[in-house]
Amino acid sequence: MGGMTYTMTDTTKLSTAECYGIALCELGEEHKDVVALTADLAKSTKIGMFGEHFPDRFFNVGIAEQNLFGVAAGMAKNGLVPFASTFAIFTAARSLDQIHTDICYQNVPVKIIATHAGTSFGQAGSTHHSLIDMACMRTLPNMTVICPCDGTETYHAVKAAYDIPGPVYIRINRGFDQVIYKNLDECKFDYKKASVMNDGTDITVIACGSCVFEAMQAARMAEADAGLKVRVLNMHTIKPVDEEAILSAVMDTRRIITVEDHEVMGGLGSAVAEVVAKSGKACAFKMLGHQDAFSTIGLQEDLLAMAKIDANGINEAIAEMMHADFEADDAWDDEF
Repeated sequence: MGGMTYTMTDTTKLSTAECYGIALCELGEEHKDVVALTADLAKSTKIGMFGEHFPDRFFNVGIAEQNLFGVAAGMAKNGLVPFASTFAIFTAARSLDQIHTDICYQNVPVKIIATHAGTSFGQAGSTHHSLIDMACMRTLPNMTVICPCDGTETYHAVKAAYDIPGPVYIRINRGFDQVIYKNLDECKFDYKKASVMNDGTDITVIACGSCVFEAMQAARMAEADAGLKVRVLNMHTIKPVDEEAILSAVMDTRRIITVEDHEVMGGLGSAVAEVVAKSGKACAFKMLGHQDAFSTIGLQEDLLAMAKIDANGINEAIAEMMHADFEADDAWDDEF
């Protein structure tokens, strides 16, 4: 990974999947208890990079995702730290029973790297779109849920997963990701703390995954169009969510928009809404994402635009939210 200098022709090498493979190989060098498992998707998920370096610690269970997580749980019970990887929708929908009972109930350190998340494999259709996975995973006791914004953050998240207690779910895209952090040192990853990507006091956009780049673009557009100062929070960890960052945004801006390539129910938006509701503080609030609907088939950039979770859609929502009315005074004394 050293230095991560690149040209535009190298950007595919900085995708979330590629950086995940690199980080896992480094973990394999550092820790002999790291093993890797695939369900016949070694090339597609990039976990095959680990298999090339450590063939004796690499296991392909075939097209049997439920077995994948059952075997990983057994390895973890015997002192290993398994990294298991398949497509996000196969993880959340097809294998939820095994993850629930074998991994989370046992509270074993299986690290799940779920690829092709959201609509990042848009051309494959609804069978391969993963719009429910964060909702499934964040309700499981003992599970940590992370959704990195780009390849560099994915690298840090995978390295951090080894030391995070218990099971970890890391949600990444198919590839062709936007580059946000240009080198390893620029990304200060702490899975318990959200990252402020753009500061502002007029409104806050809280995003995760591929929508972080779109939110940053929308913030620039809103400033150029209307002089607005938009705070952008990269909420890379959905569970445990950074409550302090959310409440600071509520107090400072009183207007919150969440953005995710996921159903609005159960994912990032729901996690943020739960924090706001528990605080008793009032704010204007809007959740952007897939609105209780399957996505159509197509390229991801087109699907993000159709769901209004691209830069234009977020900018439009910012403009609408700036018209939200509050009480005449700004005092919080009459709030619960």
